[in-house]
Amino acid sequence: MENFVGSLDHMTILFLIVAGFISAFIDSTVGGGGLISTPALLSLGLPVPYALGTNKVAASVGAFTSVISFWRAGKIKKAALALMPLSFLGSALGAYVVYLLPEKLMKNIIVVLLVAVAIYTYRRKDWGDTGTVQKLGLQALIGAFIMAFGMGFYDGFFGPGTGSFLIFGFLYLDYDFVTAAGNAKALNFASGVGALVAFAMSGTIVWSYGIIMALAMIAGAICGSRLAIKKGASYVRPLYLLVTTLLIGKQVYEILLK
Repeated sequence: MENFVGSLDHMTILFLIVAGFISAFIDSTVGGGGLISTPALLSLGLPVPYALGTNKVAASVGAFTSVISFWRAGKIKKAALALMPLSFLGSALGAYVVYLLPEKLMKNIIVVLLVAVAIYTYRRKDWGDTGTVQKLGLQALIGAFIMAFGMGFYDGFFGPGTGSFLIFGFLYLDYDFVTAAGNAKALNFASGVGALVAFAMSGTIVWSYGIIMALAMIAGAICGSRLAIKKGASYVRPLYLLVTTLLIGKQVYEILLK
């Protein structure tokens, strides 16, 4: 992959910056930034494993920036921070067993789950406007542990919709939409780093592309998370439903295409 290092002309750099900023702007709030950044890297000629690994470099930096913004605004709870190691371990494990299940089977399962999440969220019109949780009970805590590890594993293993599922999980635990987004981003960051370690060990990362896109993602993540914190559920909820719908469309398209 060394030949990619020498292909950094001005247009390529500009393309990476624009794609990185837009994807991080969306991803910082509700996830789904990979809908933009991964195809962008693939369009530059990177093989799939290298596009995924390079994207993890940039996405992890963008996610870390979002975590800082949400944390400073008090929109990430200590419970979410305590769950981050489970997401990290789950993601690293998922990245190593990525070939265990057929990809088409995973796509079919994810489409069904995403549709269920979108319908449930849409029907609960005021869901996530305010948060009622003060302290997680034992049953909720066990569920949170399973969610953190399971979603981490899924993120390393397959990936699409991780942010949507995490936000749904935190909403189900009675957090408001913005806090759910902040908590989800914390776990998403941990799982991203876990997968990044696995990709780095396998050598499937084009660092020059990843670093340039990461710098753009810092700016996009700052702008996106600040807007979400300022606008609240009235902004996050429709964006969440939009990105979830796009994820459904992407998965259905790929299933029909193959």
